Amino acid sequence: MIGYAGWITDPGRKRRHNEDAYVCEPPLFAIADGMGGAQAGEVASRLAAAALRESGADAGGEQRIVDLIQEANRRVYDRSNADPNTYGMGTTMTVALVEDGRVAFGHVGDSRAYLIRDGAMEQVTEDHSLVNELLKSGKLSPEEAETHPQRSVITRALGTDPDVDVDTFTIDAKNGDVFLLCSDGLTDMVDEQEILELVERNRSNIDTALKALVRAANRGGGEDNITVVAFEIAASPAVHDGQTQEQALPPELAEQRLEDEDTLDEVDGVPVVDTQVIPTEEIQSELEAEKRARRRNLRRRILAWLALLALLAVIAALVVWRLTS
Repeated sequence: MIGYAGWITDPGRKRRHNEDAYVCEPPLFAIADGMGGAQAGEVASRLAAAALRESGADAGGEQRIVDLIQEANRRVYDRSNADPNTYGMGTTMTVALVEDGRVAFGHVGDSRAYLIRDGAMEQVTEDHSLVNELLKSGKLSPEEAETHPQRSVITRALGTDPDVDVDTFTIDAKNGDVFLLCSDGLTDMVDEQEILELVERNRSNIDTALKALVRAANRGGGEDNITVVAFEIAASPAVHDGQTQEQALPPELAEQRLEDEDTLDEVDGVPVVDTQVIPTEEIQSELEAEKRARRRNLRRRILAWLALLALLAVIAALVVWRLTS
């Protein structure tokens, strides 16, 4: 059963609006990271989270999660097409549903779910992103992926099409497991080892761990909104307030945020690069085109060398003929 569950969200140091949304209503948990410029991303993520809260779920596993995400996708897509101010908006979504000792997941985009078990942390979702496609194809090393200029480009999102392809899977849970759902505002600023250390160091108080994660992300630059939902599996339930709300920040973070807001100018207030969606098919097509181009270039080089060798052979034959004639 579910022990403790908690959440925290913070706009970060560079963005004026928080485009993340979340659900923490045991046994249902979710995170959404909106995109679309201006405040459209905020609208998209809020619509998606509201769809989950209104529909609710306490059973049904992977199929129930797919139904919830498809409903969230429909609401975002319909609003995007009906309102010119939000046209093209979308959102990531990662959902977890705890049921009978198992945790079912549904996932779209590059927000992440992690499992912390026995002192180790594992990413259980796969990023739907350009960088991950390049990693899988061998075009990038893990080190290059961390600083790639297009790491904000995703290949799948809610709201961009009438239907969305949802990754689903289920994990058998153990007592003591901690699951984290987080937006890339955390994972782009804090490496996985530090995330694990901060959670393990504050294992007795998840609220403290969540605040430590936000502090670390802001120290790392705070370039995006930071949101984390955490829940643990335990032998006995903890007390929940049943609400999904923004976590109050400690005084030092609140003061820091005010200082940051006072010093932001118009350039700092809006990130240079926002999230974009490029379908996987487009990326695969470009990769295939690159392969074909490399093969053509290789053939040209081989033909050029063969022509050069043929010319040298002719010259050698002429030299031998003159010497023997």
